[in-house]
Amino acid sequence: MNKELPSREQAIELLRKNSCPPKIINHCEAVAKLAVETAGKLEKKGLKVNLNLVEAGALLHDIGRSKSHAVNHGVVGAKIVESEGFPEELVNVIKRHVGGGITAQEAEKFGWPKDIYEPVTLEDKIVSYSDKLIDGSKRVPIDREIERLLVEHKDAAEKVKKIHEEITRLLGD
Repeated sequence: MNKELPSREQAIELLRKNSCPPKIINHCEAVAKLAVETAGKLEKKGLKVNLNLVEAGALLHDIGRSKSHAVNHGVVGAKIVESEGFPEELVNVIKRHVGGGITAQEAEKFGWPKDIYEPVTLEDKIVSYSDKLIDGSKRVPIDREIERLLVEHKDAAEKVKKIHEEITRLLGD
């Protein structure tokens, strides 16, 4: 796996090649725009962030939705990107973006392969967080997303809240 990260154009082409609907591609582009903006602000604060990884990860985070709209779309997407020979760090961003992260216990219940499905790196966290701030292709307040998750998935709401607190602390907002 020595392939480089895909360019923006290559990532969008990969989404199209995998038959992602335009709605998903628009969402991924909106998430990428916000994620790169956030990563740039963090970089200005002196943090080391791989902007290319953030952009590629955000553009491809929902590629698995071409085959599944369930929670496993992160795992499905990671397999697609891995099969294309892209770096493990990109595969990880994709499989770790769902719901602020999936614990080992949750992954076991889903029958997923033993792995880490929670955001670990700053890049993982930026993509996961940016995804929660974009509904369709529009920016939404994080409080709205947390409220929605509290009704549907209380654990996910807590994870998203934790990532929100960490990113805003790092941004100094």
